[in-house]
Amino acid sequence: MLALPQIPLASAPAHILFVDDESALRELTAERLGELGFEVVQADNGERGLALLDEFAFDVVITDLRMPGVDGLALLDAAVERYPGIIVIVVTGYGSVKDAVGAIKRGATTMVEKPFRFEELKDVLEKALENRRRLDTHLRMQYEPRGGVSGILGKSRPMLALFELLEAVAPSGSTVLVRGETGTGKEVVARAMHQMSPRRTQRFVAINCSAIPETLLEAELFGHARGAFTGAVGARQGRLEQAHKGTLFLDEIGTMSPALQAKLLRALQEREFERLGDNQTIKVDVRVIAATNSDLIAMVKAGTFREDLYYRLNVISITLPPLRDRREDIPLLVQHFLTKFAGDRPTAEPRQFSQGAVRALMAAPWPGNVRQLENAVERAVALSGGRSLLDVTDLPPEVQAVGEQPAAPSVAFPEEGIRLGDYLASLERSLIQQSLDRTGGNRHKAAGLLGLKRTTLVEKLKRLDKQ
Repeated sequence: MLALPQIPLASAPAHILFVDDESALRELTAERLGELGFEVVQADNGERGLALLDEFAFDVVITDLRMPGVDGLALLDAAVERYPGIIVIVVTGYGSVKDAVGAIKRGATTMVEKPFRFEELKDVLEKALENRRRLDTHLRMQYEPRGGVSGILGKSRPMLALFELLEAVAPSGSTVLVRGETGTGKEVVARAMHQMSPRRTQRFVAINCSAIPETLLEAELFGHARGAFTGAVGARQGRLEQAHKGTLFLDEIGTMSPALQAKLLRALQEREFERLGDNQTIKVDVRVIAATNSDLIAMVKAGTFREDLYYRLNVISITLPPLRDRREDIPLLVQHFLTKFAGDRPTAEPRQFSQGAVRALMAAPWPGNVRQLENAVERAVALSGGRSLLDVTDLPPEVQAVGEQPAAPSVAFPEEGIRLGDYLASLERSLIQQSLDRTGGNRHKAAGLLGLKRTTLVEKLKRLDKQ
């Protein structure tokens, strides 16, 4: 059965792909690894190694560096692009500092020189697995749901930077402005800050400014006195008063009217306000976290958002990365959502996605970010019936389309033949140049068009420049 790439638990053996064209060394080493309890699959060349990566998500790849055809670096690139977080150990008899640095930069965990003693390889492998287990455990303990806060998952650099910032910001009482596209989890982050703060025992009160009509938003925020308006049959606390000693989360702050912005500004500055239709001043102690997917600076320049309110809210700014900028977190998020929805339709074995489905999920653009990914996984579970293995066909049509590979272009094959390496290098150079032209030279966006990481694109450019 195919599985998502994951860190092997103590009770589950690590699955290893061993690629080397030296059959005697490969077979002997694979046999001894098998005796230690590892599940080892062998490949005698890079082409076969790539095919096996298509068929299964291995925990570890051990590959020779110099092989005819597809070499170890190409296999390394393919492994880390398809399965971010995978352990790759490069072995070579032509080791050098330059080779080691290059392999590590491209995502290798470590490098072992031939001839090596089996104990040396065993120690390197076990250390890499242990380090990965520790990192996985550390991140889960520190950043997975705490106190009812869910959804903050990730091991990518943008998310690790976010976690570090949250730890620094959460204990303070400073006002925070959370920016991010729709579906990136702005309210989840706000709840996390509340749970990590000294105010965690008090209320977290959320209000979506865009979901409430402008005529009612003021009363919802500040409350109202009896008879303040038609239908106000009794006095009512507003969300600001309800959040006293706790945290008030103002979502979609950019949709608030200018008149209400002025009243909110005064409440934030003076920490006091009056209910609608009442002249009694109410003092509050509240931490405010605002969120927006709008460009508030542009709105300030356009005169639709108050500049003084913007600076009052923007004491600390947190920007959430879109899912397309942290694709390596997708397998972790997918597994989390599979577990979340497993109770609705249980199966004999834990649900997992096929390799084709994983590739489609990791390649999709996700304009709706984590929320869209969650919906896609929920849909797949709902359509799966009693199946434990979910395939591309269980995913939404727009994700399925991403997973479909384009047909190979037709090539006029000359009678004298072609030099395949030169032809592929020329084709690669042409596609990279087209992607750079289309994105105005933006390497990050060009890498996205090619389905590559930016670092991989940079390495390819360096290599092509030397040819």
